[in-house]
Amino acid sequence: RPEFMVKLMAIDGASAETEGDIREIAQIDFPVSTFDLDLDGLRASILELPAVADAAVSVRQLGVLEVDIVEREPALLWRNAQGIQILDPAGIVIGELDSRTLRPDLPLIAGYGANDHVAEAQDLLRVISPLHDRVRGLVRIGERRWDIVLDGDLRIMLPADQPVLALERAIALHEAQDVLNRDIAALDLRLAARPTIRMNAGALDRWRQIKDMRVETSR
Repeated sequence: RPEFMVKLMAIDGASAETEGDIREIAQIDFPVSTFDLDLDGLRASILELPAVADAAVSVRQLGVLEVDIVEREPALLWRNAQGIQILDPAGIVIGELDSRTLRPDLPLIAGYGANDHVAEAQDLLRVISPLHDRVRGLVRIGERRWDIVLDGDLRIMLPADQPVLALERAIALHEAQDVLNRDIAALDLRLAARPTIRMNAGALDRWRQIKDMRVETSR
């Protein structure tokens, strides 16, 4: 009977890519009888899409199958052996990218197991936000700790325990002594009692030249 026929599907709250995925998995030939629709099965299939956090499926008046979608919010990019994947705040993979330049607005993390520590990575990014324009990404080292990579390949090497506190101290040190603007290769904070600055090759050569000049002068 006409009053039981569904003529089209309306999808709200989904991006164009997710909407395309939903229509592909639905595989419904309209018009179709309401009694031939498996709404629970359709919802379950939609929830299996990585980008979908929640979905509601219903038939409304005028023969419309309505699908309301809540998508997962992208939080970070994760570079790994499979390429570049988009993560939500829970570390769930919700998409992939061919190039990092397609989402310059999202911070980048890398390393095996980095997706299991998204919350900690976001805490570190908040602490280093005063230098956000210099941050190239966070690298998970040995599945234990983080390195923060700044422009010029300068690294802030954080400890496995209390990395956020260590980074707060690094930012305070930088604000007091401008340490991260100096000619250095790394700020090693893995030992809380003994932070270490590693000079880059150019600065090390200049230091050796100055040392040799002092030796020559003292003769």
